[in-house]
Amino acid sequence: MLVLVLTVVLIPEPAAAQAQSVFVRVNQVGYALSAAKRAYLMASASEAGAAFTVKRVDGTTAYSAPVGSSLGSWSASYPFVYALDFDRLSTEGSFTIEVRGPVGATSLSFRIDTARHLYDGLVANTLSFFRNERDGLSFIRSPLRTDPGHLNDAHAMTYLTPAFDANDVLIGDLSPLNATIDASGGWWDAGDYMKFVETHSYTVAALLMGVRDFPEQMGSGSETSNFSAEMKFGLDWLQRMWDDKTRTLYYQVGLANGNDQTVSDHDIWRLPQVDDTYGGSDPLFRYIRNRPVFRAGPPGSLISPNLAGRLAAAFALCYQVYRESDPQYAKRCLLSAEHVFDLADTARKGQLLTAAPFSFYPETEWRDDLEWGATELTLALASEHLPSGLPHRNARFYLQSAAHWAHAYITGPTDAVDTFNLYDVSAAAHYDLARALGDGQHAAGLQVTRAALIADLKKQLDGAASVAAADPFGFGFPWDQFDTTTHGAGLAATAAMYDSLTETKTYTTYGQRWLANILGANAWGTSLIVGAGKVFPVCMQHQVTDLVGSLDGSPPILAGAAVEGPNSFAATGTVGGMIACPPDGSDRFAQFNGNTTVYRDNVESWSTVEPAIDLTASSPLAFAWQIRNS
Repeated sequence: MLVLVLTVVLIPEPAAAQAQSVFVRVNQVGYALSAAKRAYLMASASEAGAAFTVKRVDGTTAYSAPVGSSLGSWSASYPFVYALDFDRLSTEGSFTIEVRGPVGATSLSFRIDTARHLYDGLVANTLSFFRNERDGLSFIRSPLRTDPGHLNDAHAMTYLTPAFDANDVLIGDLSPLNATIDASGGWWDAGDYMKFVETHSYTVAALLMGVRDFPEQMGSGSETSNFSAEMKFGLDWLQRMWDDKTRTLYYQVGLANGNDQTVSDHDIWRLPQVDDTYGGSDPLFRYIRNRPVFRAGPPGSLISPNLAGRLAAAFALCYQVYRESDPQYAKRCLLSAEHVFDLADTARKGQLLTAAPFSFYPETEWRDDLEWGATELTLALASEHLPSGLPHRNARFYLQSAAHWAHAYITGPTDAVDTFNLYDVSAAAHYDLARALGDGQHAAGLQVTRAALIADLKKQLDGAASVAAADPFGFGFPWDQFDTTTHGAGLAATAAMYDSLTETKTYTTYGQRWLANILGANAWGTSLIVGAGKVFPVCMQHQVTDLVGSLDGSPPILAGAAVEGPNSFAATGTVGGMIACPPDGSDRFAQFNGNTTVYRDNVESWSTVEPAIDLTASSPLAFAWQIRNS
């Protein structure tokens, strides 16, 4: 049964409020009772000497205090941002914040409640998102999904990796391998209908960590957000893309970019169920009707280390999660994990294999992926009653490898340059490896210590704290870069992982504020996760929601989807069949853009409001950590 939990339907700000020069930005999902509570006052002129009041729904005052000192300038239009702190308010209820000063302002309403009441529904929304992204015959009927799509993937032709020119235009035609595989199922990657092992394996591994570590929020202990079946759906597709018998990896389904001789996935706008017969027999649409599958290399060949590491992590986590409930399935996963990891190309030179074309996912770091894969294999082999037929049965074998790759990452060129997201999984790997090392009894002779892993997590978080110190809204990642939303959730999760390992609350407040930033406490006053809060993306670049969804924030919406978020630019460009959203092309967030940062809720702007499975994967982890730590 599909469980869809909406937080609040979108309520546009009234016209009068949009003309104001002062705005109060809050975490629209709300604040946990014991959490840090900060809202922001954004003003076009000084509000020095102003005061703010937190009011209950009946209009009575719950808390009052002077507005704090300016946190800095956001933009030429809003050079003053002030902190409104009300940590001491720990009473359940619905509230608004009113500012009394040179210019008054009132916030949207928000809740103060238990973390479980605030975030349980958001975890359920995330599960709903993945169910709506299902491809193939095993789709789940919903207001957005009425028919299965891409049934022809069940007998898809395989091809060599295609060549693209400098503009990512396909050179010539595809080269078939004259062999078909079943590539059906899996989740669509984003607002398109592509499927990539690059993003899919990361997503499965991250969410399986949630199922394993938070059974009450994401596993069998939850009545509304049990991801266990959905993870098997995702794993099934990865097993189809990895032929364990021949040791062959296939890494992509669908042609993303074509040329004047063939139409590709991104050239048309439609519902998925029409693709199997799209264009009749017209050869121009041959790769829409019969989607190509690209092979990573000949059977038994070495595998790009990023894919080998994260795929091994996903399969090893499969064993950890399902070894008791479905031992045969778990055994298949563990065998695949070991076989994939054994084929990792640890002397890789040149570009990593991610997607065709590479510019779609230009990953450069891979040591963290191998650390993650080896770490999860270590934890898998630490269990009792291992299945037969494993190439390696001693957990120490993989522990040594995990420590080696952790050391290689920590001493490598990209250490702590990024934080937890698709392109850097070191936080997840460090966290689980530190747990595997435990009290240090097994650390002798290893290339890394538990202390070194924790110190590297701290290095990432301290870097984020430095970024936050220079941002008036305290965000730990630059607003003008790609993937701001998922970085915010990833930072919140990393802060919780560090504090868990150290048994401290060193980064608790940071994590709560970074999560609040992507839930409305930002310059634009919008949540960046659909269905979370009162104002959230409604005009995403997502074909199903554009063609079937409401486009005004009322159901049906793609609840739980995390979008790209603010960026350095808002993309433009239409595709035939696209429904304009907003209908008049207006940009209600334009006045809040920063000096280098823009956010646009428009179906054309894939750079700010396209959702994706990898962008969404870290958010339920962040929510689950908040629930556990409350």
